[in-house]
Amino acid sequence: MATQTEEPPGVAQASGTLRDKIWEVLKPTQEQWNDWKWHFRNRLNTVEKLAQVIALSETQKTQLRLVGRKYPFSITPYYLSLIHADDPKDPILLQSLPSYEELLYSEVGEEDPLDEQDDSPASGLVHRYPDRALFVITDICPLLCRHCTRKREWDGENWWFRRKPELEAAIEYIRNTPHVREVIISGGDPLTMDNNGLEWILSRLRAIPHLEIIRFGTRFPVVLPQRIDEGFCRLCDQYGPIWLNTHFNHANEVTPEAAQCVRELLRAGVPVNNQTVLLRGINDSVEAQTKLSHELMKIRVRPYYLFHADEVRGTEHLRTPIETGLKIIEGMRGHTSGLGVPTFVVDVPGGGGKIPLQPNYVLSWTEDEMVLRNYEGLIFRYRNPRPPAPSHGNGGSHQRESVKPANGHGYGANGHTTKTLLGAAGNGQTPRLKRRQTRLLDQAKEQQN
Repeated sequence: MATQTEEPPGVAQASGTLRDKIWEVLKPTQEQWNDWKWHFRNRLNTVEKLAQVIALSETQKTQLRLVGRKYPFSITPYYLSLIHADDPKDPILLQSLPSYEELLYSEVGEEDPLDEQDDSPASGLVHRYPDRALFVITDICPLLCRHCTRKREWDGENWWFRRKPELEAAIEYIRNTPHVREVIISGGDPLTMDNNGLEWILSRLRAIPHLEIIRFGTRFPVVLPQRIDEGFCRLCDQYGPIWLNTHFNHANEVTPEAAQCVRELLRAGVPVNNQTVLLRGINDSVEAQTKLSHELMKIRVRPYYLFHADEVRGTEHLRTPIETGLKIIEGMRGHTSGLGVPTFVVDVPGGGGKIPLQPNYVLSWTEDEMVLRNYEGLIFRYRNPRPPAPSHGNGGSHQRESVKPANGHGYGANGHTTKTLLGAAGNGQTPRLKRRQTRLLDQAKEQQN
């Protein structure tokens, strides 16, 4: 599976890439090229290995070594083979190779901007949203993305998989927390674990009665699609429903191999969504995002999220202004299918979670009407229906709630009410807020003592 080289309709094979050079240097057989473990063993993770494939000046070699001491690099032969050697701004090159700017911005931002450690009730588990939890089982990845949110985990030497006692403790927490209905298995990249290890985890999660959905977060379909083999697809079918979120950032990553990999996942009953990160100089234009969405839909991958890049140390050179993302969504909406327009989100620092942002299409809002702007910039008035009149003799009355204009007091840019949340959330406090409240109380007690 995921080893055929026939091109699906609409997917073109790239030309002028480093593929021939890699084959010349590494000399794989076709069987080895189709084997994800061969690619993993032959990752290019030193300057010496990289220089055999890419022409590097002495200055570039020195800079790569300097950056690599703090932020190492690792690239699979497959993903490197997609780079166009004559383009210094190749989008795959910029995602893969260290830049000296990583050191220049190494103190800008935060090590853990999303406060994942504060929301961790058990080793490897992040429980931020009420009904789902993130399960981090490794810090190992086939590709070390330069914009990685968990860049803090990179030390170049002590890579790890969680040990069974840690995995069991996290699974036990999920088992004892009945309102958790979904678990996202993540990393690093969880598919660096072999199928036997994954089955050990999946079988125990699937035995939890209240757990409905298991989701994988992986970039393997992009950087090493050969990993989606028959054994993995069998596991997904056996322990489903399983969903998979992947991470295409540019149309150049949508290859025949990636298309075949997605096809096998769909045959195993696994829906595939995509989460793109908005990156300066890589995909920060309407044209780039629209083309990516079109290529994804051709291979039946749903564009799900467009993330504003997190405020991670060593990544500031790749981050864009927030308004760049808003302009991209505005440039896509109405000009391409709604299926191809992702939700633009900011994952706010401090563990606040994902906040969706949209261009402002609501110009004003009263109890009688809304004034709306469409994708062409045309202005429309839209009657705001009134609630039905109360029936006579019911002993009660129905009074329409007063509504204020958009952008005025009480309403945000899209007409939503704004209010301060002091910890209450729906049916009660979320586990995250409870843990933080407990921690603050404990700190206060310590100060009093």
